[in-house]
Amino acid sequence: MSGTCYVTPLLGAFLADAYLGRYWTIVVFSIIYVFGMTILALSASLHGLKPLCDRNAMCHPKTLQTGVFYAGLYLIALGTGRIKPCVSSFGADQFDDSDELEKKNKSSFFNWFYFSINIGALVAATVLVWIQTNVGWGWGFGIPAVAMDVAVASFFSGTRLYRNQRPGGSPLTRIFQVFVASFRKIGVDVPKDKRKLHETIEEESAIKGSRKLEHTNKLSFFDKAAVETHSDGTRSPIPNDRKNRTPNPWKLCTVTQVKELKSIIIKELKSIINLLPIWATGIIFSTVYTQMGTLFVLQGNTMDLHLTKSFQIPSASLSLFDTISVIFWVPVYDQIIVPFARKFTGNKNGFTQLQRIAIGLVISVLAMLIAGTLEMIRLNIVKEHKYYELEHVPLSVFWQVPQYFIIGCAEVFTFTGQIEFFYEQVPDAMRSLCSALSLMTTAFGNYLSSLLVNVVMEISTGDGGIGWIPDNLNYGKLHNFFWLLAVLSVINLGVYLVATKCLTCVPNSHFHTKFAGSNSLIYFLRKIMTI
Repeated sequence: MSGTCYVTPLLGAFLADAYLGRYWTIVVFSIIYVFGMTILALSASLHGLKPLCDRNAMCHPKTLQTGVFYAGLYLIALGTGRIKPCVSSFGADQFDDSDELEKKNKSSFFNWFYFSINIGALVAATVLVWIQTNVGWGWGFGIPAVAMDVAVASFFSGTRLYRNQRPGGSPLTRIFQVFVASFRKIGVDVPKDKRKLHETIEEESAIKGSRKLEHTNKLSFFDKAAVETHSDGTRSPIPNDRKNRTPNPWKLCTVTQVKELKSIIIKELKSIINLLPIWATGIIFSTVYTQMGTLFVLQGNTMDLHLTKSFQIPSASLSLFDTISVIFWVPVYDQIIVPFARKFTGNKNGFTQLQRIAIGLVISVLAMLIAGTLEMIRLNIVKEHKYYELEHVPLSVFWQVPQYFIIGCAEVFTFTGQIEFFYEQVPDAMRSLCSALSLMTTAFGNYLSSLLVNVVMEISTGDGGIGWIPDNLNYGKLHNFFWLLAVLSVINLGVYLVATKCLTCVPNSHFHTKFAGSNSLIYFLRKIMTI
């Protein structure tokens, strides 16, 4: 479920880039978000919408009550999924790359954007949880609903000051039209005289806001999409008259559309594919990140959960230290590490985006090594004192804090670096979409984590054993799974370094310009080793 929520932003990103623009996407779906939060708060507050519960806290909701509750949840999911990839991109749009000061501040914006997210997460996981538990769910849902109202009003207040990039229509739709029209005419021959290919008679292109593009001989298969046939319905009784006939774009495309597709395949799509290896390495990092909500919790459940002699905490609450870590490391990174690194790298941002991501990948390996070491210590206590059937081993759960804190540090480098990287290194018209793709690494990390657990259990129980991750971890070998993730992370780092060596990066204001990303990364690592 947590993985799937990171896939849904793709539609919002598509709408922002192709039709609505980032501003209007945020406006429309923020309002939907507010409606969802309001409905959820009302469902927990109004007597007619709140289900009756018996003395055993068993609630029996009516159909209407259940429907209203789920309607609120779905509206929230719809709203947050659509605005998630647009907010960071829209914020970065406000900085002018032609101004050196604004260009420098844009990198800091991504840091503080991620900082703000974690401030909200900290408040939600502490203050709101306490209110929901001790005051009531009505207040617990009502306060964030009001907060969202204030946030949306604040966003609207700056409307006149925003820099908006207008969408240029859906390039994906036009691309699919060319593909479909080409395969419909797979048996049609392309005329040698390219002037016979279909194009609009008007001076302007059929693509709104674009000029006509000249024909090219590359990828000639797609020229079939512009070959006119009788079935296209463009033939007119009047010679050379096509004005009164509008062709079906899924059957007949213009030369400009075909050329646009070729241009995307040859240039923009090639550039995006060029970035996919970097994107893919984020999946392993997200797999490590996912452990905070899965195996770290299981590990913590077997430890001493006492905060005081009479008060215990749930092991899942230790994820707060990840949030606290991010809140700690963002200002440290922005105000201390960047100025210090600038002296060695010569980069005004301290590190390139590639360097920053690489540092986070290294730190993630350390987190898994610490988690595995802690598990070995825990199992040694179990073995030494025969605590195999003991539910909570006398080892404080707070020994897990370092692994949470280190992952938080890695997030500041890798996740924030990825957000900035995928904003800067793609065509302007696809920035929201690629921001959504960067979020998808978290989704795939969740799925890969589940897959690895299933594969490991299948293999480790193949000879009749109980496996690495049994129900009773005192009999298991959870540390081996952490070692596995550490090894995969090291391999992932190696793949990343190879990918950066082959990568052509894009300076902020120009596309397809050579930038020695890997060379600067190697230079930085050499500098570190000589400090």
